[in-house]
Amino acid sequence: MSAAATAVWGRAEQQDFRSRVRGALLGGAVGDAFGAGVAGLTLEEIRTAHGPGGVIDLVPAHGRRGAVTAVTQLVLFTVDGLIRAQVRRDTGAWHPPTDVHRACLRWAATQRDWGPDERRKDNGWLACEEWLYTRRDPPRASLLGLGDERMGTLEDPKNPEARDAGALARSAPFGLLVGWEPQLVCQLALECAAQTHGHPAAYLSAGALAVVVHGLARGEALEAAVRRALDLVGVRPGHQPVTDALTAALGAVRQGVPDADRVSALGAGGHSEDALAVAVYAALVSEDVRHGLRLAVNHGGPSQITGAITGALLGALHGETALPPAWLAELEGRPTVLTLADDFAMEMTQGPALHSPTAAAPGWLARYPRG
Repeated sequence: MSAAATAVWGRAEQQDFRSRVRGALLGGAVGDAFGAGVAGLTLEEIRTAHGPGGVIDLVPAHGRRGAVTAVTQLVLFTVDGLIRAQVRRDTGAWHPPTDVHRACLRWAATQRDWGPDERRKDNGWLACEEWLYTRRDPPRASLLGLGDERMGTLEDPKNPEARDAGALARSAPFGLLVGWEPQLVCQLALECAAQTHGHPAAYLSAGALAVVVHGLARGEALEAAVRRALDLVGVRPGHQPVTDALTAALGAVRQGVPDADRVSALGAGGHSEDALAVAVYAALVSEDVRHGLRLAVNHGGPSQITGAITGALLGALHGETALPPAWLAELEGRPTVLTLADDFAMEMTQGPALHSPTAAAPGWLARYPRG
């Protein structure tokens, strides 16, 4: 797999890109935390607990307001893997799916270890963040897929029947590779999703989300990005559930005032493509980020995942300053998310100044080891 040649970044372009990266990662984490408070509840149960309008503000989950789940944990490690792929490219070892897989294995270690293992020299800085060593409802298929070191592939995927949204939930970061062509972004997302979720609807949903985020990060309109995803995914075997779900989301925009019942109709199946449809619809009809997130989580599906995806879409579309500041103030791990977002943006825009085949900044290689 090869990427397109990196463009020359001006200062304004770098600032815009960093804002969109921050927006996507922080927005995803905020949506995850917002949805975590009602995850597992039916729409009726949400309304009983929070009123006819459903949940409208952060509520406690995992012992506090603003707590994130395994969705955000996996997104962070995926970003870490993408940075390392760029760093390792200088060595000639250019295979991003392998680097993302290794990063996800480091996440899997946080789900079984008490804390960081200082004997591991390849951990880098992210795997040393102690707050990540806690289980927050990890998808079963993700745990099983990362339970050993064999990497699933499209030809031989892990968990071939897994159709839940676990792989979808961690796929937004692939869209932030704005120097790549959309078809390469889609291919990378598919290959990495198959490491844990082998059902075509699951990995094709992940590919579609990556393409949509990619369009937004490049400054495109949301509907145009969705239609490009339809074109790219629509030529793949087994695409029908995913393309049908995205088409339904586009059609629902014109069916009247958005409400929780319309969102629930899109997400009634509980599969990966249903979560994607809910998030796309909520982002398309949202008046602002807060409104979009409220639509995204008030239903009986995986609210933490639909909230996270919607937050990532709206954050990539509008940038970090559009996110609700009161929710950001309570977000668990916000310094970590911000640091990783800025590192990703710096690597993608100024990588040659950080490392080359013959030299590298020691501090950068300590953060993102090549080994």
